[in-house]
This record gives sequence, C-alpha cells and structure tokens, in this order.
Amino acid sequence: MATTAGVFALLFAGTATASAGPIVGVAELTHNPLYKQGRLPAISCKATKGTTKASTTRYLNKVVGCLNSAWRKSIKDFVPVGVDVKTKVEKGVCLTGLQVSGSFATTCYGSIQVQLGPDWIEAKSDQAVLVEVTRAYAGAVQAQTGISEAWWALPAGDEEDGGEEQMHRFYLQADCLGGVSMKILGRSAKNWKPLLTAETPKEYGRFNWYGKPANRLHWFEQGYRSQGPGACNTWKAPSPKVA
Repeated sequence: MATTAGVFALLFAGTATASAGPIVGVAELTHNPLYKQGRLPAISCKATKGTTKASTTRYLNKVVGCLNSAWRKSIKDFVPVGVDVKTKVEKGVCLTGLQVSGSFATTCYGSIQVQLGPDWIEAKSDQAVLVEVTRAYAGAVQAQTGISEAWWALPAGDEEDGGEEQMHRFYLQADCLGGVSMKILGRSAKNWKPLLTAETPKEYGRFNWYGKPANRLHWFEQGYRSQGPGACNTWKAPSPKVA
C-alpha cells in the first residue's frame, strides 16, 4: 500500500514522466473498473463541526466514516480509510520538506493525515474543511484502485514538459472524485472556485499541480454533477482539458 502515500510526496519523490497526450496502453488508468460504477447513492451524514479540537476531531472521523460507507461498494477489496489527526505533522514520507503552517489533509498510507490547527478548529463553516478532506479521500480511492501505482509507474518518454500533463491528469482526477464525494454528502456552494483555491496550502501555491484553474473547476464540477466516478477518467481527455 505504499502507493497510498500522500499526493504531495508523489510529486517531490520524482514524478514519472510520459509522453504528453491521452494515455495509451495503461488499462489501470484508462479502463479502470472504477469508471464502470454508476451514480453513487447520496448518504445522510450527520456530522457537525464544533469549534473545539475534540469536536473537530470527532467531525473529521465522522465524515471519513460516512465516505467509507459511500464508497465501499464501488471498490474491490475496499479497505476503510482511517484518520490520523495531529497538531503538527512533521516532515516525513507523506510530506515534502516544506512545513505547512495551517491546517491541511492529505492521503498517507491508507489513511488521511490531518494537521489540525486553530484555522479549522475555529471555523464557523465546515465547507472549506470538507473540500480538502474529500480531496484527500480521493487520493485513497486512487490508491485502492491501482490508479496511483499505475501513474507512478508510467515509463519515461517525451520529457519536454517534465511529465506535467500526466501529473495534471492525476491531480485533476482527484478533484473530480472529490466533487463526487461532496455531492454524495449533499453539500452545495454558489461558487466552488474559491474553495478549491483555498484547498491548497499557501506554501505549495507556487507548484503547478492542477493546471489552469478553469480546468480544475471543470473536473470538480463534472464529478459533482455526475455523482459517480465514471465522469472522472482524465486519462483519456484531450490535452487542452488538462492543461
């Protein structure tokens, strides 16, 4: 399950490169059984975020438990995703060498690792928190379905873009799967764009993981509207859709 290491770690550990353009010949990416799953049923998740560390921790565990219930039938040999909440996450296998000052969530070896600080604890609304948690959960879905491992193993090819386009496909797919989860949980927003922008810790803002903001919003909304992972096959999309 090493491929469940956080998406931050995958980038800095040395992303595999491949020719630009839609992926060919890697069925785990382009024809993954995950895409055959239909619309996932909405669930009732009575998770209420308070403004204390204890209540916020309970909230995070409850939300991930709800997501486990929602996704378990869509993934063969599904393993429930856990939550590891810390006040400060030190650098390690699931992080880069950069320290993050605020709260964040990332996928880490089959669980969601959370650095929980005052910004999330004191937040009156849980909307921005939930966008990041569902985004981290998407990384676990990619890992358990073999997508993370297949992306990591892409053979070196045309390195003119340094593997950037295929990296975009991986991260944009996670955004799409996050949109599915937000719809499953019955959440809505008038404008998702600022929430997606805030999801990335400011320390990582200089890294172009997702491509154009418009494409990021497109894939998130595509997952949200469809409420199913079949809409999230970024690997077959034309290059402009993942630029």
